[in-house]
Amino acid sequence: MHRKPTSMTILIADDDTDDRLFMDKALRQSGYVHTIQFVEDGEELMEYLRREGRYNEKNAPWPNLLILDLNMPRKNGFQALSEIKDDPKLRRLPVVVMTTSTADEDVLKTYNLGVNSFVTKPFNFNRLVEMVGALKTYWMDTVKLP
Repeated sequence: MHRKPTSMTILIADDDTDDRLFMDKALRQSGYVHTIQFVEDGEELMEYLRREGRYNEKNAPWPNLLILDLNMPRKNGFQALSEIKDDPKLRRLPVVVMTTSTADEDVLKTYNLGVNSFVTKPFNFNRLVEMVGALKTYWMDTVKLP
C-alpha cells in the first residue's frame, strides 16, 4: 500500500504579491496543512529547484507539486518549464500551470513542453478556493507522486 509522505510541499512560482497571498489563503481554506513555498520569478524558481544561491535542503524542501505562473519577469513560466522538463533531475516534478491566460497557443505550448495540467486563474476568491481544493485533492490525496 502506498503511503503519502507525512510532510508535503507545494511550491508556487508567481510574481504577483496578491496572487501569492490569495493562493496561500485558498490552500489553507481548502484544508491544506503542509508547507507552501513561494518564489517570485523563473530565475528564483530554478535556483530553488537546483539548490543554488540562498536555497538549500533546510530552507527549500523538495516540492511534491509546482504551481507555475507563465507571466513572470527575468525568466517566464515557459522558459522555466522547458528547463525543468529538459533536466533529468527535475523532469518528474508534477507541474500545474495556473495563469490568467486563456489562449489556446499557451495551452498547446505548455503541454508540448511537458506540463501536467493547465488551469486558468479564476477572478473570484471562492472559485479559487474550489479550484485549489480540487488540485489539492487530486495531487496530494489521490495520485501517487514520484
